[in-house]
Amino acid sequence: MRQERTVQGSIFDLFAEHEIGRELEAMSQWLDAHRDLLNLVTSDLRRQGVTETGRQGLPSEAVLRCALLKQYRQLSYEELAFHLEDSASFRAFARLPWGWSPKKSVLHKTISAIRADTWEAVNKMLLASARQERLESGRVVRVDSTVTAALIHEPSDSSLLWDCVRVMVRLLQQADSVGSTIPWHDHCRAAKKRARVIEYTPRSPETGSALPRSAQDRPEHPGLSAAGGGTVAAGGRPRRAKLWQAQVRHYQPLITQIIAQTERRVLAGEAVPAGEKLVSLFEPHADIIVKGSRDVDYGHKLNLTTGRSGLILDLVIEAGNPADSERLLPLLERHIAFYGEAPRQAAADGRLCKP
Repeated sequence: MRQERTVQGSIFDLFAEHEIGRELEAMSQWLDAHRDLLNLVTSDLRRQGVTETGRQGLPSEAVLRCALLKQYRQLSYEELAFHLEDSASFRAFARLPWGWSPKKSVLHKTISAIRADTWEAVNKMLLASARQERLESGRVVRVDSTVTAALIHEPSDSSLLWDCVRVMVRLLQQADSVGSTIPWHDHCRAAKKRARVIEYTPRSPETGSALPRSAQDRPEHPGLSAAGGGTVAAGGRPRRAKLWQAQVRHYQPLITQIIAQTERRVLAGEAVPAGEKLVSLFEPHADIIVKGSRDVDYGHKLNLTTGRSGLILDLVIEAGNPADSERLLPLLERHIAFYGEAPRQAAADGRLCKP
């Protein structure tokens, strides 16, 4: 049974007499005054398949507070797990049940279940509180655009194909453990060797390709046959089989797209538009972002509005790479819809102000 909050606190939950400790204590008091947020987090955790029975999990309050700690101190999940076990102030803020030290896998699973809509609701409640306490009126704003990079390796056709092979081989190995009878061969070693040869081979002046002519035949990927085995892998473990089938259904169209775009680029010599390219098998939502004459980024374009206090008043994650000049008016309209009036002063970069 997953509780919504830790009902009884510990007498040992004390914050350090340090600037960070005082900030954490103030944040904790604000969260205590806005307990409605816990209902949203609880709904998100239940949406991820967490039932009301079974082993007790982290309370929803602890999940929200751990997520805020991670963002507040810019920690990885492994670092967050260490600080929650090591720091008394972190444990006091997180409201962890006594004796609990969550592992990084638990933190990742629960924190990642919180939806973007929930975080937007948290930010709106924070802005409403700041407006009520006259910390931020929204009368003076600045609109800006930036890019956040996805956590992926530099994409290339050979590296993407190698990712496809190793992922599907891993899935086929898992299929064997649930009683599958899919016939397959492990070509990981040959595929990795081929990918390295392509990576370190100079581009041919005749074909403009780094792929040797002998390697330009259509590859036989062992994972492609796994899609047809989704109904075979039921065996005596239906739950594990369903999870396996879900992974196959997720990766199959992505692998098909990567193979198709590679054939178009390398074999047919076609220029594939940026909007049709997949730059990562594991972060398929990542976009190709080119800002001016600078380097190419792989991630998402962010348009944000900040106030005089430094608070982020609004944030929009764009799809693709829209022109900056097209986003100024929509951002101002969103600001007016939230605050009920237009800002008295608004500043923006020249790119956003171009007609």
